[in-house]
Amino acid sequence: MDLSTKLLETSNYYEIFSLPAGWQIDRTVLDSRYRQLQREFHPDRFATSGVVEKRLAVQTTSLINQAYETLKSPLKRAQYMLELEDIDAGQESHITSDMGFLMKQIEFREALEEIRDSADPLAGLDSMRDDIEAQYLQLQEDFQSQHSAANYNNALDTVAKMQFFAKLLDEIEQREEELEDF
Repeated sequence: MDLSTKLLETSNYYEIFSLPAGWQIDRTVLDSRYRQLQREFHPDRFATSGVVEKRLAVQTTSLINQAYETLKSPLKRAQYMLELEDIDAGQESHITSDMGFLMKQIEFREALEEIRDSADPLAGLDSMRDDIEAQYLQLQEDFQSQHSAANYNNALDTVAKMQFFAKLLDEIEQREEELEDF
């Protein structure tokens, strides 16, 4: 359980998975290391151990899960990278003041509502998702450049925009599920 104690002592998610800190994540390595750590520290493996070992296994597994979910999500990874720079990039802590972007948000919301009443709402949602995903990927590239250049104010603003697109993609997915269940 020495590795478990070592994992709990580090709070750096990149170190947990033996990955270089940065925007680019090798998902194959991340997924493989995640599965390996889960096998090694799953609480079921410590069912016959003492109370302390069981608690350490639960804590370690929880940390591994949290680190994995953070690193695999572009939005959560961007927020985490800013946290490593002592910048609070929490979900609702920063709102962009980019008026053009704010107007675009309103347009997207209106378009999403209009799709519901269209002749082929699933096709409309697919088209909208493609557009949103392209813009979301561009924001990720922007964040990477801004963070690499230590332009943290712009990176924080980009994270706020990423939050909007992540929520919008979730809403599109929910609408699709509603339409498919209907």
